[in-house]
Amino acid sequence: MPESIAGITIPDTALVHEATELVRKAAEDHVFHHSRRVFLWGMLKAQHRGLTIDPELAYVGSLFHDLGLTQKYRTTTRRFEIDGAEEAYAFLRRHGRSETEARNVWLAIALHTTPEVPLALAPEVAVVTLGVETDVLGFDLDQISQADRDAVVAAHPRPDFKNRILQSFNSGMEERPATTFGTMNDDVLAHFDPNFQRENFVSIIQNNAWPE
Repeated sequence: MPESIAGITIPDTALVHEATELVRKAAEDHVFHHSRRVFLWGMLKAQHRGLTIDPELAYVGSLFHDLGLTQKYRTTTRRFEIDGAEEAYAFLRRHGRSETEARNVWLAIALHTTPEVPLALAPEVAVVTLGVETDVLGFDLDQISQADRDAVVAAHPRPDFKNRILQSFNSGMEERPATTFGTMNDDVLAHFDPNFQRENFVSIIQNNAWPE
């Protein structure tokens, strides 16, 4: 029987079971529970907006969105968002999903720390950002009833979540600080490391190789 939380059904499919197992094994508990909450918040917000979304794609996008922070899947050469996006794309293609479907989930994960842009793209892209903004930033909580909030948090608790997720962001990015340029992620590194030097966009323009 499919699992239902706050009226949102978790698809009872082989793809979803495999995605859950993959992330459960790779991620710390608080990251796993966060990722499941992102799916639930995103789907609730999508309902509020009247969006029609493929739940399997939304699930994989949500579950894989922080996979690039984990020891198993992170690299030291690219943004953590792209690490997770690449894994999700390959996973969906292995499961027979189309290029367009897999690419939309790639975009959902790659852009989930980029404000506004995902919300102008396909619903399967927008849903991950809607969930992330709810769980991490607390945006538009009034769009979700207290009963639904309680049901989601009962199923996937968030003890000391704010501090724990910040620690995970830092540990997932501290070995690749250059990849945080142009994103909000450099705020995390600056918070944990007083010696962190941010790249400066204006300085890059002023000091580049053009002669004028």
